Amino acid sequence: MTLRVLSVFGTRPEAVKMAPVVRELARQPAVESLVCVTAQHRQMLDQILSLFDIQPDVDLNLMRPNQSLAELTAAIFTHLDPVLSQLKPHWILVQGDTTTVMAAALLGYYHRLKIGHVEAGLRSGDKWQPFPEEINRSVVGVVADLHFAPTEWARQNLLKENVPADRIRVTGNTVIDALQHVVNLPMSPEVEAFFRRYRLPPYQPSEQTRLILVTAHRRENFGEPLENICHALRTLAADYGESLRIVYPVHLNPNVQEPVYRLLGEVPNITLLPPMDYLPFVHLMKNATLILTDSGGLQEEAPGLGKPVLVLRRVTERPEGVQAGTVRLVGTDADTIITETRRLLDDPQAYQAMAQAVNPYGDGKAAQRIVQAILEEERLD
Repeated sequence: MTLRVLSVFGTRPEAVKMAPVVRELARQPAVESLVCVTAQHRQMLDQILSLFDIQPDVDLNLMRPNQSLAELTAAIFTHLDPVLSQLKPHWILVQGDTTTVMAAALLGYYHRLKIGHVEAGLRSGDKWQPFPEEINRSVVGVVADLHFAPTEWARQNLLKENVPADRIRVTGNTVIDALQHVVNLPMSPEVEAFFRRYRLPPYQPSEQTRLILVTAHRRENFGEPLENICHALRTLAADYGESLRIVYPVHLNPNVQEPVYRLLGEVPNITLLPPMDYLPFVHLMKNATLILTDSGGLQEEAPGLGKPVLVLRRVTERPEGVQAGTVRLVGTDADTIITETRRLLDDPQAYQAMAQAVNPYGDGKAAQRIVQAILEEERLD
């Protein structure tokens, strides 16, 4: 019997982390690998599909301007339900903690399908931080049949929630698989032209200019927290002048665009970019001195490139990086962000302690372990 596996994802981070799994499934002669995208993020999703040469079998194209979480969730339920009825997969694979993940997992349960959760077991312990991801991944944890935990810490979280030990596999994080693939790809002429246009390294004004890469877009940081982040960046830019370059690819959400462009748009050594494709973004990470982010995935990726990460959040569901010393939580208080950034810029020993710490998130073989676990599960059945 051919095993039919449907991978469902909708955002760029999901696509990055699912791409190695989809590619590994395609190499298995006993597997019919199908892909359904909700396009929760349209533009940012499409460039990942192109980069990894993934052709979706179903594209629901559900992105709408300023749609609420309720509207998005309802649309996923309504449009994905007939897809499952038609394709009748044996397994559904979802990744992480987005609205797509939660809705797809529940629908899979309604259809009595087996559900595999990639990057299972992440918990912050605060249902509002991050919002709504903490609840999304907890819901998936209730209905999943196999939980692919990236680390032992994630496995322990699942055990505390009474997930049977034989339902959990510690695989490493697939983002390291994706990063190892992309980091070795050369810059295309289009990417080189992009870097020259914005005078990004290696085309920046001076080799002595240090680069801080910033991403900040989480819902819980909308409003005052994001404005605090911007004020901190303004202060750092003024203090270090031409010796520092801050580059901030700005999320398309109007709640991010408005304050960021209002507060940072005229600062000479801050470059605001449109959302970047993954390939140039990885090259930018390679050339950064350090990274300030409220993203989850960057907490895993940047240490793989030896880049210290200051996390613009109060809590993280990825404490392994904090424990390993590659990541530091700084929150959204402007003074704290400024102090911790200065420490890394001005103290070489503090910088090296973070840059040289061991990345706890895997060896680049997570996708192989996930696919083998599914195949072994079917042999057991």
